[in-house]
Amino acid sequence: MFKGYFGDVLKKDDAELEKLIVEEFKRENSKLQMIASENFASKAVLAAQGSVLTNKYSEGYPGKKYYEGCQYASEIEQLAIDRMAKLFHAEHVNVQPHSGSSANLAVYIAVLQPGDVVMGMDLACGGHLTHGAPANISGKTYKIVSYGVNRETNLLDYEEIRQLALKHRPKLIIAGASAYPRTIDFKKFKDIAVEAGSYFMADIAHIAGLIAGKVHPDASPYADFITGTTHKTLSGPRGGFIISKKEFARKIDSAVFPGIQGGPLVHVIAAKAVCFKQAMTAGFRKYQQQVVKNSAVLAEELIKHGFTLVTGGTDNHLMLVDLRNQNITGREAALALDQAGITVNKNGIPYDTLDVWHTSGIRIGTPAVTTRGMKEEQMIEIAELIAKALKNMKNTAIHKDVSKKVKQLCKKFPVKI
Repeated sequence: MFKGYFGDVLKKDDAELEKLIVEEFKRENSKLQMIASENFASKAVLAAQGSVLTNKYSEGYPGKKYYEGCQYASEIEQLAIDRMAKLFHAEHVNVQPHSGSSANLAVYIAVLQPGDVVMGMDLACGGHLTHGAPANISGKTYKIVSYGVNRETNLLDYEEIRQLALKHRPKLIIAGASAYPRTIDFKKFKDIAVEAGSYFMADIAHIAGLIAGKVHPDASPYADFITGTTHKTLSGPRGGFIISKKEFARKIDSAVFPGIQGGPLVHVIAAKAVCFKQAMTAGFRKYQQQVVKNSAVLAEELIKHGFTLVTGGTDNHLMLVDLRNQNITGREAALALDQAGITVNKNGIPYDTLDVWHTSGIRIGTPAVTTRGMKEEQMIEIAELIAKALKNMKNTAIHKDVSKKVKQLCKKFPVKI
């Protein structure tokens, strides 16, 4: 299966590495990949990323590169910019950030000074490290005011966020999460930011594909800055992006280069261009609709099997399972499921009493299994397999049976590359 992908080149030059890559492909193909931040890139994306563009340095921006020989690199970058601008109705786009974290840092550098007040979602309630976690550079550089979720509903409390904003008057308010299963109201965040005199940034790393597929409200009409990644629901290469209003274009571009990065990764930018083109198709919109349908069905079925879901369900591509009523930790559950062929990640739940290494929950996502072609019927089966594995933690025979059924399911829906 892999011969057509590598030929004999890698095997000849580095058989040890080639073997490990093949093993990783076998792992991805024979297990259910259900980490919410992971997906399968298309063959076209992988081809662009593995191209001769790997060889080229192209510091600067299209039309103003610092090295010679960048005419095609500039055209490729401009193509990616134009496609993303069309896809997200953007006034200005920067496709050079190496990651979502880099994109966030660039926005901070562009409009903030050390010590400025920043409001973001608490990591413990579903936010991201780069939204002000103490261990992250954002938490070390700026004065962070974190907002959480309602302790009873686990939903965003926009009035509480408003009161925090009016009290602390942050320079920047961030909306977005890495583990929040409900729709985010960007208009409400914008209204709060206007009232508090703040800039508003939407981090759509997880939901960029859902927005492009028109199954989640768009942040573009409201946010001064939008950051995100191309490798999650967008199904592209690993990388980041920034969208901003025109008035911030120069500051954003300068913050990325030369602010925090040198030469952009032209091969990755080319792969981003491919993924933006794919995201404009009717097929992509249909795919995102199925991602959300699958997520909803899987959540409903897990509840039927006696599991508690944070917020009681999901509106998007992911769900958080609260395992306290099962008397197991997130770490124990994630390890058991992976042994049974279902790969998820341990995850804290809002106001978790366990440490981040153990956690009281797991996060489950449907983008990758949907990319394989699975639909509602398979989500019902997957929920049953998850329940069997987690309700029989010490029964190795049952875990082996679950693993066998997972492999059979994966064989019916192979990874297409």
